[in-house]
Amino acid sequence: MRLLIVTQYFPPEIGAPQVRLAMVVRHLRRAGHEVDVVTAMPNHPEGRIFPGYRGRVYLREMLDGVSVRRTWVYASMGRGLKRMANYASFALTCMPALFLCRRPDYVFVESPPLFLGVPCWLAASCWRVPMIFNVADLWVDAAQEMGILAEGPMLRFARWLEKWLYRRSRFVNAVTDGVARVLAGSKGVPLEKLLFLPNGVDTELFRPMPPDGNLRRELGLDDRKVFLYAGTHGYAHAVETALHAARLLADDPVQFVFVGDGSEKPRLQQLAQAMDLRNVRFLAPVPPTEVARLYALAYAGLSTLRNLPLFEGARPVKVFAAMACARPVVYAGRGEGAALVERARCGRVVPPEDPPALAEAVRSLLSRPALAEELGGNGRSYVEAHFSWRKIMDDWLRQLQDPSFRPVRTAIAEAPRPES
Repeated sequence: MRLLIVTQYFPPEIGAPQVRLAMVVRHLRRAGHEVDVVTAMPNHPEGRIFPGYRGRVYLREMLDGVSVRRTWVYASMGRGLKRMANYASFALTCMPALFLCRRPDYVFVESPPLFLGVPCWLAASCWRVPMIFNVADLWVDAAQEMGILAEGPMLRFARWLEKWLYRRSRFVNAVTDGVARVLAGSKGVPLEKLLFLPNGVDTELFRPMPPDGNLRRELGLDDRKVFLYAGTHGYAHAVETALHAARLLADDPVQFVFVGDGSEKPRLQQLAQAMDLRNVRFLAPVPPTEVARLYALAYAGLSTLRNLPLFEGARPVKVFAAMACARPVVYAGRGEGAALVERARCGRVVPPEDPPALAEAVRSLLSRPALAEELGGNGRSYVEAHFSWRKIMDDWLRQLQDPSFRPVRTAIAEAPRPES
């Protein structure tokens, strides 16, 4: 089987979509399938084209034996019109690159951005092959809830386009139980179209390892217990909750380390400086191999989300990385991610945007190291059983071939319902 994967985000960029799609490609090839990728010139999350790719309109390269075709994109970060221009530019420039690829058996398109589905549908129609629409984020709902799109013609058009693309896709992938429930409910996607492709983790890369003393000294972490946030610093993630908790923990032997980038990072750094937080450290984005080394130094992993109903269906990838490294998780959020942590018995869950509750959860783990170790071990066992990429991709490929195998139906039935 040959798949053409079309995505705006792909390595060498660093981030959750990039890691997820790299693992999808790796395991498709491991299973003996052929893969081509069409993507944008790398620019995320800094909003600048990476050195070595600047000034190019088109580039073909080989990454780990996979043909990757890149096209120009208007590079930007943040929200609003610039982000829309960023999305629309790649949806336009990717078209010629699609037709330079060999005819696939499936066109697999990653959303967001939503607009990317249009050129992919055109290409799939010309080739007379089915399209798989991978819904990593309910972008239209998110744009409305976060105030990016107000009620009006643009929002109505986005809603229409979303449903139009779902109707014209052979399959629609859901990445979480909550997304599956919305797709099958208010979005009207028939159950026979729905496939389940959840986030997972590379349990070979992210694993329990002895801490690197040289790295600890290099980062100046001393003997304090490190709570690691490794991921995007965006509006949705409400990282300021952890900064306010850090102020409450100024006299405790704890160090918060934030590694990654995003539109909110400059503001967060200014806030930490204004509060004179000596127990907070910001690090630049690093490859997954370095994130795994940082988790070896960590006492626990940290995940925060904003207090919006939209994010109750989220399963942050950083949670899986911490679990795979046998580190307990402190999760500040509600819904699916919180239920996962509780079901795996791998950490502490607190309400979103509640710094005192977050600080108390940190103190409870600091005061009970044996419990922290037990929770970390529970997390490792859970992801090995349920969320290794090998198992996830084997299940997904089976879904493509066997209409009777639809784990998404169980996911919809068992998904926790948002609080009213």
